[in-house]
Amino acid sequence: MTTPNENPPKKSILDKTITTREVIFMFFVVLCLSPLISPPIALLMGLVIAQFIGHPYLNLNHKATHILLQVSVVGLGFGMNVHSALQAGKEGFTLTIISIIGTLILGVFLGKVLKIEEKISFLIASGTAICGGSAIAAISPVIKANEKQISVALGTIFILNSVALVIFPFIGHYLNLSESQFGLWCAIAIHDTSSVVGAAGKYGTHALEVATTVKLARALWIIPIALLSTFIFKNKETKIKIPYFIGLFILAMIANTYVPLIQDFSHYITGFAKATLTLTLFLIGCGLSRKVLVSVGFKPLVQGIALWMVISAGTLWAIISLI
Repeated sequence: MTTPNENPPKKSILDKTITTREVIFMFFVVLCLSPLISPPIALLMGLVIAQFIGHPYLNLNHKATHILLQVSVVGLGFGMNVHSALQAGKEGFTLTIISIIGTLILGVFLGKVLKIEEKISFLIASGTAICGGSAIAAISPVIKANEKQISVALGTIFILNSVALVIFPFIGHYLNLSESQFGLWCAIAIHDTSSVVGAAGKYGTHALEVATTVKLARALWIIPIALLSTFIFKNKETKIKIPYFIGLFILAMIANTYVPLIQDFSHYITGFAKATLTLTLFLIGCGLSRKVLVSVGFKPLVQGIALWMVISAGTLWAIISLI
């Protein structure tokens, strides 16, 4: 005869209760997908969640933001015109080359002056010069950076992205920048594509078009910089990851420009893309926990701020003077 302890009743699915933290998190996820929340507010909400509640799915956060950002960028391509994009890319080409080379050189110099670990310094410089977290993710395996080095570089970049997303539109309106000027400034001076699109989208439709096009053209510089990195760090074995979603973004623009049927539905696609971008920024904020903020350290943050201020001020002066 069996006792009750020998065959305990199986737990039903209902017994697997959802925690309060998960309920709060999912509420904010749904809220970010609504038109009520702007990208800067979404980022702020994410930061609040990270500091006071905690991300219930932190182990999935990086992958989720990576996928959502790519989906958002491709979706925004359906709201853009090829001819306008080519003009925007042409305007920003010279500034892009000068700013990338200048930022990398200055970044390496500051790293040596501040005595920052060489790989951390190079990752921060690369992230600032090209496209933030995407550049760091692509270059880190090429130079064989460890988890600590990657997290410090990413933390530095994400902190400054959060600030840029809020203050850039304010500065743009204060200086009466045109949408074309502001979009170009965002694309060059803000690190991550997500924050570039968030800030430019708040400023205006044309600003968004210019910023996205120039930023994604800038992101292609990951390839030559990664190749250069293999020689600097003497590692010729690692394969370089090419950002394939940029090709999909270009195809989306072409379809929106030349296929009338696509144009009839493009506003629905871009609306969805803007919602997923807002959610992406919320998740990025959720990932900036106290642990991440503390891990950055003083010197890498000084390097990141100095680089960011130089590229922001220098680019702004050039844009106002030349465009």
